[in-house]
Amino acid sequence: MGKLKGFIEIDRQKQASRDVAERIRDWGEVYLPYADEDLRAQGARCMDCGIPFCHQGCPLGNLIPDWNDLVYRDQWKAAIERLHKTNNFPEWTGRLCPAPCEGSCVLAINRDAVTIKSIEMAIVERAFDEGWIRPEPPAARTGKTVAVVGSGPAGLAAADQLNRAGHRVTVFERSDRIGGLLRYGIPEFKMEKRFLDRRLDIMGAEGVAFRPNTDVGVTVTADSLRRGHDAMLLAGGAGQPRDLKVPGRELSGIHFAMEYLTLQNRRCEGDAIGDDEFITAEDKRVVIIGGGDTGADCLGTAHRQGARSIHQFELLPRPPEERSETNPWPEWPNVFRVSGAHEEGGERVYSVSTERFTGNAAGRVAALHATQVEMKRENGRLSFTPVPDSAFELEVDLVLLAMGFVGPTRGGLLDELGVELTDRGNVSRDGNWMTSVDGVFTAGDMQRGQSLIVWAIAEGRSAAAGIDRHLMGETRLPMPLP
Repeated sequence: MGKLKGFIEIDRQKQASRDVAERIRDWGEVYLPYADEDLRAQGARCMDCGIPFCHQGCPLGNLIPDWNDLVYRDQWKAAIERLHKTNNFPEWTGRLCPAPCEGSCVLAINRDAVTIKSIEMAIVERAFDEGWIRPEPPAARTGKTVAVVGSGPAGLAAADQLNRAGHRVTVFERSDRIGGLLRYGIPEFKMEKRFLDRRLDIMGAEGVAFRPNTDVGVTVTADSLRRGHDAMLLAGGAGQPRDLKVPGRELSGIHFAMEYLTLQNRRCEGDAIGDDEFITAEDKRVVIIGGGDTGADCLGTAHRQGARSIHQFELLPRPPEERSETNPWPEWPNVFRVSGAHEEGGERVYSVSTERFTGNAAGRVAALHATQVEMKRENGRLSFTPVPDSAFELEVDLVLLAMGFVGPTRGGLLDELGVELTDRGNVSRDGNWMTSVDGVFTAGDMQRGQSLIVWAIAEGRSAAAGIDRHLMGETRLPMPLP
């Protein structure tokens, strides 16, 4: 710790952002970089807390106090070396992770947490600008080959680690471009895709092979991949969206969030999407059902498309402004948050349950019928009871379902392999990250269920260590998670 009283003398500085009126006219990122001196001051707030609970809060076990102090001391190259020891892709987590590390920061017990996430992103961007991050192919090859199915953060982290260990790795992706939800689920205003492509170019130069337009279990058999490789990793994510099974769901104009976001991301990539296929919020009354990150992504996208009005519904009650007594530090703070998309407008409505939809003569959704609900917890179970006389109707032209995902897509790959599933429908694994099928491993949302990017990367790294041990009898790759 370089500045002994930094955490007392210096306040947390909010990251600057582009003006709302400007940014909703384009798809560029919302937030602006800190000045170096401001960031060094923020690093100085990291205190000598004895036990850095931020390590516990981060699934990757990032060496956060180390690189906070190095930034304060203006030792940026040493900082990126520490950061890369535990995180393959800090330029992605620095933009997309909700920062559970900050919720576990000791300073957050009674003050604002250290700006860990912003410092992380600044370190890696400085490293790219200085040319410190460049392709470093392995010195030797093992002669072993691994097929990675899925090119989201879990699959890419595993591929990166396995390639470093000297194995020949091929990443298979059913979409036309590599990146999974990073490519088509995350809007440009949260992460411009040049930051994804930049890292993929480095991985390709280091020897990782990418095979897009390959739907394993459909266009290519899983058996052929198993026979052609020494090991196989399933990292296809939790692609099955949670549906809303209410009367009127079949009406046109009601879409899953990923249908909506993917089409806009394709347009941002330059793809020619016809108007008959494209889903737009332009001049429409929009309702987003789901109050999480995906709902916020839909919200920001609808703003940029020129929606007439936007309501975002959430079944749960509005979170408190500060931690409740049942949500103590260092748990993840369940508090009210305002994302960049929420700053741009729209109405957030809590404790509301959608009961049905009604349509017009053309079969298109025209109204949403809902009621306010009261949440109760009995014997650990949540229930939602309609509030008497609280039913209401809202005119609507576009409904976006952003209620999360229920597990991996069934059929095809999983059925062909015959892997065992958990009670929740996720792919089961053992302590070495292997499924019930010998030589077939799994990581990320496909085996964990819907989660955070840091969990995906940590699981990809751990699965890579398991695969390396399976192939070589031992491993020197780190395993962040058991």
